[in-house]
Amino acid sequence: MFQRLSVMLMKEFLEIRRDRWAMFRLIVPLVIQMLIFGYAATFTVHHVSTAILDLDGSQASRSLLSHFEATSRFNVVDEARNQKEINDDINQDRAVIAIVIHSGFARDLEKGRSAPLQVIVDGTNSNTALIALGYISQIVSRFSAEQAVQATVSRAGLAVPEVGITLEERPWFNDSLNERWFFIPGVIGTLTLLQVVSLTAFAIVREREVGTLEQIMVSPIRPVEFILGKTLPFFLIGLGDIILVSTVGILWFRVPFIGSVWVMFIGSSLFLMAAVGMGLLLSTFSRTQQQAFALNFFLVNPFFILSGFAFPIAAMPRALQWFTLINPLRYFLVVIRAIFLKGVGLAILWPELGAMALLALIMLTISVMRFNKSLD
Repeated sequence: MFQRLSVMLMKEFLEIRRDRWAMFRLIVPLVIQMLIFGYAATFTVHHVSTAILDLDGSQASRSLLSHFEATSRFNVVDEARNQKEINDDINQDRAVIAIVIHSGFARDLEKGRSAPLQVIVDGTNSNTALIALGYISQIVSRFSAEQAVQATVSRAGLAVPEVGITLEERPWFNDSLNERWFFIPGVIGTLTLLQVVSLTAFAIVREREVGTLEQIMVSPIRPVEFILGKTLPFFLIGLGDIILVSTVGILWFRVPFIGSVWVMFIGSSLFLMAAVGMGLLLSTFSRTQQQAFALNFFLVNPFFILSGFAFPIAAMPRALQWFTLINPLRYFLVVIRAIFLKGVGLAILWPELGAMALLALIMLTISVMRFNKSLD
């Protein structure tokens, strides 16, 4: 068995070696996608186009607007003179945010009353609008605190701020709240899933499409040996992909890796077995490479969206939350992020590792049974 399996493995690697573009396709696109996603995958918003309308023209209103101009979050594109210009800026997509300070703003502050601030947002881009509103809330809160201190000093004649509650943040595992530390491990898992599932599905379907599958099966090799010989190379390629993109994330994006290499190896191996099983399962439903491509697109994209990569699973409808339980990427993202940033071990990650092992066993078993049946 091992001799026939080694011959099958040698055949697969020789095919890759003879294809002059194979190594290029396996390495260069993966690194390029890693770099692109590493920079593009972020919820941080900078330079939001902003229009302002100051109908008060007081020192207090100018002070508030200076807080917006001092940050890189907002880019003032128009200092409007009336409401019509504000409406035109929003309607013609020149501005995403419009800040309107009505007359009497400074007078209300001096009298200790609440001074309203109107913020108009373009809701067609709801994600940017919500994030920008969060930034505005922070700036206004900071300005309000400064005004409260000044009012206290003015009334008391002493440089003593009023007593209040001070919030002190202490993030764990990511002190600077660097979003790339969260996204890069997710990118590693996502790119590996796409690569391994596609390679596994297309390789077996290609054998069937060109007619060499029947020639192989009339040889002394058994179906199980054939399946192992076709899938084991892609398991090893996937392991190399994880090492490659993890190295790029650590060295290029400075994502810390404080966990155990062995725990990472165990988690990656279980994840790759599940990914190989998924690719093999797709191949049993496909007769041509076009069908394999369509099924791959139909299955992998929902798995990416429902993995928790960017959207919290807890915020999804209950039915979709149940569906994510069959998604190996969901568990691997928990494992890889915990290993990279928290350094936790098997004692904490055993539920996720067990779930990936179970999914790998189920998919590989079903795939082998369907594959044997299709050959009979």
